[in-house]
Amino acid sequence: MKSTNYIAASLLGALACGSPAWADVYGPFPITLKGYDGDKTDSTAYTGQAARQLLHNSLKKLAAQGDGSNAEAIKAQMMMYFAGKDEGREILDPQSKDGFTVAQTMVDEISKGNELKSKAYGGLVNGWPGKMTSAEVLEFMIDKAAATSGGFDPLTGYDYQQLISKFAMGAVFYNQGVDNYLDEGLARDNKPNDQPYSEGRHYTGKEHVWDEAFGYFGAPAHALTLDAEQAYGIAKGADMSVADYDKDGKVDLYREMTYAHGYYAADADKSGTNYLHTIVRAFLDGRNLITSAAGEALTDAQHAELMGYADVIKSNWEKVIAEAAFKYAGSVYKDLQKLQIIIESNGDATEAFRDYTKHWGELKGFAMALEAGGKDLGDVGVRMNRLIGYGPVLLGGGQVTGIDDSGNYVTGGDQDMGNYMVHMLKLQHLLGESFALEGRKNDATEEMDGLVESLGEGLAAEND
Repeated sequence: MKSTNYIAASLLGALACGSPAWADVYGPFPITLKGYDGDKTDSTAYTGQAARQLLHNSLKKLAAQGDGSNAEAIKAQMMMYFAGKDEGREILDPQSKDGFTVAQTMVDEISKGNELKSKAYGGLVNGWPGKMTSAEVLEFMIDKAAATSGGFDPLTGYDYQQLISKFAMGAVFYNQGVDNYLDEGLARDNKPNDQPYSEGRHYTGKEHVWDEAFGYFGAPAHALTLDAEQAYGIAKGADMSVADYDKDGKVDLYREMTYAHGYYAADADKSGTNYLHTIVRAFLDGRNLITSAAGEALTDAQHAELMGYADVIKSNWEKVIAEAAFKYAGSVYKDLQKLQIIIESNGDATEAFRDYTKHWGELKGFAMALEAGGKDLGDVGVRMNRLIGYGPVLLGGGQVTGIDDSGNYVTGGDQDMGNYMVHMLKLQHLLGESFALEGRKNDATEEMDGLVESLGEGLAAEND
């Protein structure tokens, strides 16, 4: 890893602007633990979270590599990245390519012994049939994905690559970040700041709890030095010059890469919002506050201030996920418009149907992710799940309605594409108002009145 180079780059940047080393970059932070006499100089540590980001990226890559005949082999590989702790796991994404060189090729180069399954949200997932926990849902999807060609099932419309990825980000990263580390982890008597996080560690309890939440968000440590396009481009492997903060010629997948919800915050911000900087600034301000306590237990005032930063992160992180669901609801609506035109003209709908199901998988994964934040969504969650349903409406009508005792999907219902288009507009309205969204990409809600009029009020009724 490149911690020495990164520290040097941060110090040089800080000297240039006359500010502390950790003013605009998340780390390095000094050792504050009382009595520590080792050789460590940086108390920042979220390597386990960075490793899980890479496990997720690699799992997503594998989800599309089945060909219908290699199910057992693909499933074994996917489970190795989801539930295994095997040494020797190659980083499948990102990898070096022309113009974008990454520093690590193996997950263990960042952190050993990490997996995703045990970190997944433990509650039942209401948005998926079968009354399963999130780990069970993901394992069920992995099994189904391995048996498909390219991760896609045309009989159900399920794009497992998108479903697995978007839901895993919520079930693991979002859940662990906001419902563990920024919740129970910040309790006064849990992992106190005047004690090491665990025996032999060189950082305090509160320092590490906060760092771990930051690692799950997925922003590069120097995100505040980047605009939305630059942060987004890093995730796409498109901007080596801004990714390589310490200028050593390689992108450190621990500190310099954009992942998961950090990427989607940047995507939303390209339209004028400020989620990425708001969240990262709150993370940085909170970490500076903890550092300023100099290894002492936080005072009541410090703890209250820290909880305020946590609230900013949690509320904006939720908005990032809801913005993504809003965007893809709009994409599904537009896809259905195209499909209707193709079908009415007796054209070939294969490509358009594939685009539609991809966007639906992204929508569904993000909607399910919203359930994993440790907050009861109440009526909003119920309506969201009913509007989306368990599967996309198929060309012949109907959608997945459940799973039988043998683990097979049941399809049925009387949905049609016109009615489902209304559902997507209702969903955008619900998400926009319930989560006070600011970006609202692909907003099509202004088309509601015309669409309802063309279909008739009866056809546009909500499927309760």
